[in-house]
Amino acid sequence: MNWTQIYDPLGNSVLSTICAALPIVVLLGGLAFGHLKAHVAALWGLASAMAVAIGLFGMPVTLAVATAGYGAAYGLLPIGWIVLNVIFLYQLTSDAGLFATLRHSITAVTRDRRLQLLLVAFSFGAFFEGASGFGTPVAITGALLIGLGFTPLAASGLSLIANTAPVAFGALGTPIIALQGVTQLDLFDLSAMVGRQLPFFSVLVPFWLVWAFAGRRGMVGVWPAVLVAGTSFATVQFVVSNYHGPWLVDIVAAIASIGAVVLFLRFWQPRDSWTPKWGVATAEENAASANKAGAVTAPLRADVIRAWVPWLILSVVVFIWGVPQVRAWLDGISVIRIPVPELHLNVLRMPPVVAAPTPEPAIFNINWLSATGTGIFVAAMIAGLVMGRSLGEMAATYGRTLRLVSTSLLTISAMMAIGYTTRYSGIDATLGLAFAGTGMLYPFFGTMLGWLGVALTGSDTSSNVLFGSLQRITAEQLGLSPVLMAAANSSGGVMGKMIDAQSIVVASTATRFYGHEGEILRFVFWHSVVLACLVGVLVFLQAYVDPFSRMTIGN
Repeated sequence: MNWTQIYDPLGNSVLSTICAALPIVVLLGGLAFGHLKAHVAALWGLASAMAVAIGLFGMPVTLAVATAGYGAAYGLLPIGWIVLNVIFLYQLTSDAGLFATLRHSITAVTRDRRLQLLLVAFSFGAFFEGASGFGTPVAITGALLIGLGFTPLAASGLSLIANTAPVAFGALGTPIIALQGVTQLDLFDLSAMVGRQLPFFSVLVPFWLVWAFAGRRGMVGVWPAVLVAGTSFATVQFVVSNYHGPWLVDIVAAIASIGAVVLFLRFWQPRDSWTPKWGVATAEENAASANKAGAVTAPLRADVIRAWVPWLILSVVVFIWGVPQVRAWLDGISVIRIPVPELHLNVLRMPPVVAAPTPEPAIFNINWLSATGTGIFVAAMIAGLVMGRSLGEMAATYGRTLRLVSTSLLTISAMMAIGYTTRYSGIDATLGLAFAGTGMLYPFFGTMLGWLGVALTGSDTSSNVLFGSLQRITAEQLGLSPVLMAAANSSGGVMGKMIDAQSIVVASTATRFYGHEGEILRFVFWHSVVLACLVGVLVFLQAYVDPFSRMTIGN
């Protein structure tokens, strides 16, 4: 049964757009203002998305149910599988009392909380974004910040703010590769154009991050180190994206940023008298945590190495798992591809969202061996054996972890079901077309469309797949560079990453702050909006104003 998407079901674009926005309003409103638990808000959001899709957009019930099931399954694999195994590794290291030693090792580099945040959330997080993406960096940096004594809200919110500038090149360039696939634009042109937008924000975001934590005066006290972290990352990000391609941008830039900051701090330390006003545990709480973990005051070098070994193992294994050749080999011996019954190729996406009527594929890949979560599980098992844990002890820890994250897994599945329902019903396209009708202001609003896409789907890759073709078509109709606007979709989308419900749930789970997702959303929301608007302003300047327009490919 073929069904054709309709983008103005009420015959009035304004009313149709308002109705299309209802699922977002229900979901985010329930989290931010209704103080609902995340899984309750997600289920209400899913119910409203189904009602709008079936009742207003005319989607057949069988297709709507299949779509929601497809999204829910994707929420479990790969997203939920990542979260489960990251928390498993965290539990293993926590039970072994290694986090106190880890904290000591980082304070040996710097005792300043601002710089610890910079190293862990921005520089270290960018490495995991480049290696795997899909929620991994937020889960890992959130857990690490908790181990360093940050409060759950600070660890969650600040990890989300930090995980922005690297996102467009995450998972070994997957968002750019997906963007090329739907736009048929040159891959290297897209990589280069995104690499001429995001470096501005790779410099800005570290300052923004520290300001959000420490305030203006606190940020000023460490600005040299923040500048080193941002400029080293941005410089390498620009060079690799423009002269090599999208694959290794984040990994090389993150290594450069970590190395530059650690080297710089050998010769410079802040001299101001700043002390945290919020966001970190009290001295008494830290002491109690250290005592509970059995930490020593001055750990030996061997203890420090032992504390870092699980995370080094994780870094190596996740990187290997992300190498395209390795992933392709693992897929070749394990992947199971299942066309979703009733849904696969039965939904037609229509112009002007695409150039010609296009059947939407719906194939669920059970890539149980090549999934990033499997790599994390393997790393956790290796780390557990290195820590001297028996298989029985690890099995018991895994059972406790599964119980701990069970509600979060339900929430993530419901969130992804919402995103898939909006996509296959055409709700997302209705919202996108509202942005596309802004004429000369389209460079700004087209960028915000990318932001909306990530906020809806939780993925820069998914946003590029949803709106990449629309960006190209609209740009060509308006006489703009299609490379510029396709890249803007990805660059604007990175700022939506901090408010997508999936990422918020991942953060709350990693920091054991589940049930407080509304607080996290309220903390990061305006950071997301303002930064997305700044990306929109930059793209507007690149479209029309010298010298920025000279940076634009295709003008």
